Amino acid sequence: MGHSRPRDIPDVATGLFPVPGRVDELSPVVVRLTAPNPGMMTGPGTNSYLVGRSNLAVIDPGPRDDAHIAALLEVARVRGGIIRWVLVTHTHADHAPGAADLAKASGAEIIGFDDRDGFSPDHAVDEGWVTETPDFTLRAVHTPGHASNHLCWLLEESGMLFSGDHVMQGSTVVIRPPDGEMGEYLASLDRLRWVTPEVRSIAPGHGRIIARPRVVLDGIIRHRIEREAMVAIALAEHDEATVDALLPEVYADVPARLLPVARFSLWAHLRHLATQDRAQCFALIDGKGLDLDARWRATNTTSEASPEAHLGLR
Repeated sequence: MGHSRPRDIPDVATGLFPVPGRVDELSPVVVRLTAPNPGMMTGPGTNSYLVGRSNLAVIDPGPRDDAHIAALLEVARVRGGIIRWVLVTHTHADHAPGAADLAKASGAEIIGFDDRDGFSPDHAVDEGWVTETPDFTLRAVHTPGHASNHLCWLLEESGMLFSGDHVMQGSTVVIRPPDGEMGEYLASLDRLRWVTPEVRSIAPGHGRIIARPRVVLDGIIRHRIEREAMVAIALAEHDEATVDALLPEVYADVPARLLPVARFSLWAHLRHLATQDRAQCFALIDGKGLDLDARWRATNTTSEASPEAHLGLR
């Protein structure tokens, strides 16, 4: 492909950099409050969003943190609104655990895809579910890949997409099998390129607001396909190899501190190559490559998926 590493994801962020505890007004109906949980995987912290004026929805209340829950309630009070819904993008520990405490304090209904990881919604919803007020319409968009129960929330009036961990500002997300699947992730990214109404901005779970969403979505898909091509090439150079044997070759451009996380995405790439008959897994648990320590062999090495073909570009 002519690249020693995947092309970087375009970073076309706009607006203020999130700061834990600070209230950022993003539009007349959207406020951001970032949780105090910065870290290697969460960046500046998990973004919680309040949507609406009198009747409010909170998207991703974050981890269980009394001060953050109190701050969300205070923002609602100052705005003269009542929190009616707590919407969750997915059930990972930095996004969903605060939902129960916030709902208890506000009387709100908890909305999410399913009951999992200690998260229990009042209403389990799927693709197309809508909550609507005179101020806003929020629609659920099912985006499996990072997590099978991942929902993005589309604010239809403005085209702002609350993306949770499906799209993050300036970086890739971890795809961790078996719940995370690379093929599903790529398909979900592609869906967002064509959703109606059009996505005009992305409010991620971590980082700044993302402008020019189509450019960023295309860039993420290219990055992932180019990384997968590196996996296929590296695998073809070995008779057999494990994830850990391939890791320093395929992710040589990644800081060492991130390699323990990158190994899961590498595993996801191998599993995706297997669905294309480009790789074969041995020492299986159930025939689907569910053993992270399994050995892999390249097959059909003449086949290669290009980013242009995947994106429908010429």
